Amino acid sequence: MAETGEIRAEILELGARAKSASRIMATLSTAEKNNALTSMAEALVANGDRILAANEKDMVDASARGISASLIDRLMLNSVRVKEMAEGLFDVAVLTDPVGEIVKGWRVPNGLEIRQVRVPLGVIGIIYEARPNVTVEAAGLCIKSGNAIILRGGSMAHHSNLALTGVIADAAADAGLPADAIQALADPGREAANELMRLDRYVDLLVPRGGPELIHAVVTHATVPVLWAGAGNCHVYVDETGDLEMAQKIVINAKCQRPSVCNAAETLLVHKSAAAEFIPRVCAELVGQGVTIIGDSTVRNLVPEAQEATEKDWYTEYLELKIAVRVVDSIDEAIAHINRYGTMHSEAIITRDHEAARTFTQEVDSAAVYVNASTRFTDGGQFGMGAEIGISTQKLHARGPMGLTALTSTKYVIEGTGQIRP
Repeated sequence: MAETGEIRAEILELGARAKSASRIMATLSTAEKNNALTSMAEALVANGDRILAANEKDMVDASARGISASLIDRLMLNSVRVKEMAEGLFDVAVLTDPVGEIVKGWRVPNGLEIRQVRVPLGVIGIIYEARPNVTVEAAGLCIKSGNAIILRGGSMAHHSNLALTGVIADAAADAGLPADAIQALADPGREAANELMRLDRYVDLLVPRGGPELIHAVVTHATVPVLWAGAGNCHVYVDETGDLEMAQKIVINAKCQRPSVCNAAETLLVHKSAAAEFIPRVCAELVGQGVTIIGDSTVRNLVPEAQEATEKDWYTEYLELKIAVRVVDSIDEAIAHINRYGTMHSEAIITRDHEAARTFTQEVDSAAVYVNASTRFTDGGQFGMGAEIGISTQKLHARGPMGLTALTSTKYVIEGTGQIRP
């Protein structure tokens, strides 16, 4: 019981420090925030050896535990990835600062001048799993949007996350930001995470980034408002009029370019009129790139090496070189499949038919819906937002890639000349 009390006290103290820091963060100029981001980026490069040494500890532990290749890929850092994290901070520094933006303004008949002004949310908590680069991406976005941040990475990347947090927090403080603007939970245990989820006295928003189990745990236990970055059971549908050469390139890119990320395709749906020609050729290339095919009976007749798909497969976010393949009778059946089994993340249709494209984009209930393009573009950087805090698959406050604006709220500023309400 004493240990539980100690953990609670530590998290409360951490939250109180973050709240105090957030009040200072809200008053900083764009130049002050950009200077800190630049310093953080330079510190990452300068401390590359320290970061990679910490990551090596995590990699050794993960290998000993028999972690899957897809998770190992998410966990691994190298000099290139460290440089990419630094470049991401430079990119955020040049983005337009949303804080202080006048969303709209008007005058009411009694002469009051009303402005809706964009402001930081305050303290943002991030709970994430195996990708240490989230530490830097999330901190950078929170700093630029004037928020304080509390980071809780997964135990698998514990050494990496603490090293990264230490480097960027020290650099930010040296550049003039509050010392507690960037903090991380030193305790990687579940109990500390649960305390963070209930820290509604100090935390204004909680963002979980990870698989369905993590998101379910946070949504179930949190008393802090939650904006989740959801799982990606993404689909590519090849319509009866689709350009099959284009479709093949898109499917290969969506599945194979980086299979361990949430915007990779997990299910391929093919119209029955295109199945006999398209499925053998696209599956041959997929298999050639190491992809396991999981298919319905029609697919297995066309691709002998395909394994039998179960009901569970249609729901599965593989995050590895596997893809479920199904033949459908119509676009309506494809849409029904996506809306039933998908996670409302990213879906694509390959078609030459404008009416089919319109129907698909209107009726598929996902955050990002593509016509003749890969699902791999669902990303804040690819959308021109810079880095992102995650990709929201819910509908309140923000949906899709969450850039700087998603980390702000608004308040009303009203100026009068002595008006009183009659």
